[in-house]
Amino acid sequence: MSTAAASSNPNPLAHPIPTQVPAPQRNNPGTKWADFYSSYATVTQLEDSPFGYQDLLQQRVRDHRNEPELLVSVPVGGDPLVWQYEHLRQFCLELSAFVIALNPECSSTTCPQMKANEWQYLCAAHSTPQNCCAFDYIVHTLDGACGLLNNAKFFPSRVTMSANSVTQFANISRRLYRIFAHAYFHHRDAFNRVEGETALYARFLAFILKYDLMGKDTILIQ
Repeated sequence: MSTAAASSNPNPLAHPIPTQVPAPQRNNPGTKWADFYSSYATVTQLEDSPFGYQDLLQQRVRDHRNEPELLVSVPVGGDPLVWQYEHLRQFCLELSAFVIALNPECSSTTCPQMKANEWQYLCAAHSTPQNCCAFDYIVHTLDGACGLLNNAKFFPSRVTMSANSVTQFANISRRLYRIFAHAYFHHRDAFNRVEGETALYARFLAFILKYDLMGKDTILIQ
């Protein structure tokens, strides 16, 4: 893509591959939180760096949090499968906010089973799936998803994806979705508070619909 074509692209999230490597993205000691990313260079390379997709995605989230359809769109010239992989990694990272929000009120006493509305889920973190309280289920699910996404057997590269890798996406998405569903149906105030600050579920919903990772009949929160 020529420089002229890139500058005339109407999509503000489109990033061609590559032009030149940006300057190192660092914050000086003592940088205030409000200025934390002000010195970051715009990401212009993807495949040239194992962290190119991650850096671009996080840059998009900072700049376009409330535009979920644009956030999940594949960057110009990017690999759709690698893009999905980085989204799943980012969802695991940001779902920690739900764990923090739920910690005071979601316990073995208040939520002895992992439920979402009328659905109950067994925890797959054990040799045989078994009942866990909701909070333990959420922690086990995030641990399992992070472990799988960092497993070199399934994901040996962060710039290319094999067919064996892609088969894991729907399973991970389905399990992560249950965290949102439990929070929505059983801890609505906490869900609304986190969603108001992050728009994380809106992005997750746009993601699973765009890449057909869950059937619409299994989506409980519209």
